[in-house]
Amino acid sequence: MWSHNVGVSDNPRIEDLRRRVLKDPASIAFAQLAEEYRRAGDCEEAVRVCEAGLAQHPAYLSARVTLGRALFALGRLEDARTEFLRVLDAAPDNLIAVGKLAEIHQRTQQVAYRRPAEDPTQVSIGQNRVVRSSDERVLAELQAWLDAIGKRRLARHQ
Repeated sequence: MWSHNVGVSDNPRIEDLRRRVLKDPASIAFAQLAEEYRRAGDCEEAVRVCEAGLAQHPAYLSARVTLGRALFALGRLEDARTEFLRVLDAAPDNLIAVGKLAEIHQRTQQVAYRRPAEDPTQVSIGQNRVVRSSDERVLAELQAWLDAIGKRRLARHQ
């Protein structure tokens, strides 16, 4: 279940966590191990460790965040989106999940931007709201995500 990669074999923290998880496969130490793999740049292994551990501990949110970040780093944006939405369902104020969802949103360009010919500094979003700076645009995107998440939560509780 937990493989050993040569590239991180000199990392004593990973080795210690790996031994702990091998000794007790039901341990929640898998989340720390996955995070260490992710930080070391081995996102494929981080995904494998998270998926195996989450099979036994599906509600462990920090492991879901790590899984989402590793999937994001691998360019698996739809899978990452799914994980971050799961996190937000349980913890709507999780800033990492909100931020990563905004990044995914930007990368996949789900909001259609158009630049009016009369003012190239303005960007129109949605229903004719005009946002002038990139910071304001990011905030508007985050607000749109939060609004969508709120509607989703309301619909689920009705």
